[in-house]
Amino acid sequence: MMSIKTVNALSHYTDWTIGHVHAGGLGWVAFISIGCIYSLIPRVFYREWYSVRLIEWHFWIATIGTVLYIAAMWIAGVMQGLMWRAVNEDGTLTYTFMEVLNATYPYYMVRLLGGVLFLSGMLLMAFNLIKTLSAEPQAEAARRPAEQTA
Repeated sequence: MMSIKTVNALSHYTDWTIGHVHAGGLGWVAFISIGCIYSLIPRVFYREWYSVRLIEWHFWIATIGTVLYIAAMWIAGVMQGLMWRAVNEDGTLTYTFMEVLNATYPYYMVRLLGGVLFLSGMLLMAFNLIKTLSAEPQAEAARRPAEQTA
């Protein structure tokens, strides 16, 4: 999207770009990393997860937080771009920088809510991880891959 000239002209120097980057950072990199941790911990430490239900809660809380965070930044960015483009008949800017910033505050509150939800999901993961690693490893027979026990 940002390679389209008109989109780039509207979104340049706005929160839309920040939302775009966070979509990749939170929505892709973080979720892939989290998924890898959830997959590898049982294999590396020979333990079952303390709570699969907490994993599900983590997923949904973090997903909702990510969507709120990104959507708030995208909407705020489009609003900022449109406000910075608006001009009066005499060619002066319609809105001052402070007016644009003040109009952005509600979106920052939604962004904060999204960030808090994402962080809450990570705290659930940390709790689940601590409880999992503090448990006893599985028995020796359960450690061996299925093909070696036959």
